[in-house]
Amino acid sequence: MSFVRRAATVLAAATALTAGLALPALAHVSINPGTAEQGGFTKVAFRVPNERDNAATTKVQVSFPTDHPLAFVSVKPVPGWDVKVTQGKLPKPVKTEYGDLEEAVTTVVWSGGKINPGEFQEFEVSMGQLPKDVDSLTFPTKQTYSGGEVVDWADAPKSDGTEAEHPAPTLKLVPASGDDDHHSAASASASAAPAAATGPSVAPVAASSASSADGTARLLGGAGLVVGVIGVVVGALGLRRRAA
Repeated sequence: MSFVRRAATVLAAATALTAGLALPALAHVSINPGTAEQGGFTKVAFRVPNERDNAATTKVQVSFPTDHPLAFVSVKPVPGWDVKVTQGKLPKPVKTEYGDLEEAVTTVVWSGGKINPGEFQEFEVSMGQLPKDVDSLTFPTKQTYSGGEVVDWADAPKSDGTEAEHPAPTLKLVPASGDDDHHSAASASASAAPAAATGPSVAPVAASSASSADGTARLLGGAGLVVGVIGVVVGALGLRRRAA
């Protein structure tokens, strides 16, 4: 019986570990995909899950960087949601290949819709030109619930490498690959940019929905870990019975 109790303890610990690894990663507001090329244009989705079981998410506010502003930002309409894009004057003009940028998008707010318990919503944005002199951009996000609670996803990464309690959605920037197709796409996007060089361009655009496969993969991986532990425990019990 003591062996059985130990096996049950191991199984319970493995299950708790799996839940701890999978669930927090799914609960955070994130940006997907999480990587883009420096100097290019990209389309991302801000993925917002509802963490509460007694309230709906009714408002999402994303702040855009002003130290490395993005000259061209457009949003994809989300059925049932209103969107407000705010432009603001930058602390100091930023030089770009299209001229000095004095104003840029500072916030995008989606409101009027609902993300119910157990659901998530993706808010898609097309943006560029991405800076070439930094390796990441952060987008602090405020998530408002129907009960009035506001969760501020704005924590910087911890110095020890562990994840913060409310990490800010972060887009990692990597050097351009030099692929001809990439440069052709970037050139095509940039060709329309000079017409709006005096300020950010904001207009609805069509974009495909970002994949939620990463969340599914985490859950499947966690489930596999639990099944593996169960198999080990059952096998050990069988050997013990045969030995007896």
